[in-house]
Amino acid sequence: MSVSTLATAPSVCAPLPVLGRDVTVPLVTGGEVTYAALDYAASAPALQRVWDDVAAYAPYYGSVHRGAGYLSQLSTDLFENARRTVAEFLDCRDGDQVVFTRSTTDSLNLLAAALPDGCQVFVFETEHHAALLPWRDARVTVLDAPRGHRQAVETLERALAGRDPHGPALVCVTGASNVTGELWPVRELAAAAHAHGARIVLDAAQLAPHHPVSVEDLDVDWVAFSGHKLYAPFGSGVLAGRADWLREAEPYLAGGGASRKVTRRTDGGVDVEWHDSAARHEAGSPNVIGAYAVASACKALTEAGFDTLVAREQYLVAKVREGLADVPQVRFLSLFGDDAPRVGVLSFVVEGWNSSHFAAALSAEYGIGVRDGLFCAHPLVRTLLGSDPQTQGECGAPEAAPGEKSLNAIRVSFGAGTPDEHVERFVRAVRELVTDGARWNYRTEDGRCVPDTSA
Repeated sequence: MSVSTLATAPSVCAPLPVLGRDVTVPLVTGGEVTYAALDYAASAPALQRVWDDVAAYAPYYGSVHRGAGYLSQLSTDLFENARRTVAEFLDCRDGDQVVFTRSTTDSLNLLAAALPDGCQVFVFETEHHAALLPWRDARVTVLDAPRGHRQAVETLERALAGRDPHGPALVCVTGASNVTGELWPVRELAAAAHAHGARIVLDAAQLAPHHPVSVEDLDVDWVAFSGHKLYAPFGSGVLAGRADWLREAEPYLAGGGASRKVTRRTDGGVDVEWHDSAARHEAGSPNVIGAYAVASACKALTEAGFDTLVAREQYLVAKVREGLADVPQVRFLSLFGDDAPRVGVLSFVVEGWNSSHFAAALSAEYGIGVRDGLFCAHPLVRTLLGSDPQTQGECGAPEAAPGEKSLNAIRVSFGAGTPDEHVERFVRAVRELVTDGARWNYRTEDGRCVPDTSA
């Protein structure tokens, strides 16, 4: 199938300007090509607007909350306005708190540290490790991967029905899978959680960059997401939602900013009165630039319009799926079926290829950046591939643990800044590699497949 025969783009679908859109990279076969960044699910490139906003603020950089000078007061206003912007972006309820963190991982670890004693946590095996692993001091029930929305809700309801009804409970669920891109029935899962007296936190790392997220409409208790997936630079994240557990917990970090009042005791110790606002969990000098960048990205996506962004993304998803529909060696991974609603994230395997080898060839011979491996979601990928063993080829991912199969996949992901040409080049490259094979020799080095340049 020729790429030119694919579905026509929506009438308003120009990609948003992002950093790196004109970067060129060398090809192992000779020459250079504009880099095709198709690894948005790991880190999306920063929007040009976000970068411009940060650059405009940089000369006015100052520490917040505790300075009398003009720049400190300006930075404080900017930081707190960023908090309000994020709250509006997430459609938070009155009384909800917005805490700035380093990432989704940091946000969920913060919430884990704030769980009441005896809290039970319910999480599907399909979660990213950021949502699967933080609950070390809680009683954790890991639920099997569902194969449909209804089954997901029914699985959760059965698990919650068997819990201790008198203690606190928390459900953690993704909004969109970082492996398959599939959307989860968040509103229905929230209703099931609340019907059984549990609370729910939404991992929106993959959802927030692609779809509007309303805390009130979804009726979730908390939302966590990362700036670096929302077209902002690295190092910023958000935990937003109900204040009570956060207010009652010990500060995530102890130090300046979290403390309201510190006094000496006669025995030589100190007494501390902690803030009960979001500052309680933001000790130390905060990442003002990171918070501002997240707020800038929230504004940019809102103004671009999610209807337009979603339409363009679905057009790109269709380009990939239609372009590879007649390549039987390519198998896309899915929990809920090929027609399930999804964001711009697709994972697949190629018959006869080790996935690391295939991804290396895409990079070295076509200038296309994708991801291969288990995507920090090992249980899910192993569930999806467990019945389809792959033979370890001459160039592959690191060895599996003893007794395990060596399984890995390839993930292509895109978003608001992806031009048509990048997706078209990807489709063409996959078809050529399947038909003609790689044009270069590859070897494994430090667990990675790389072009062999020794000859």
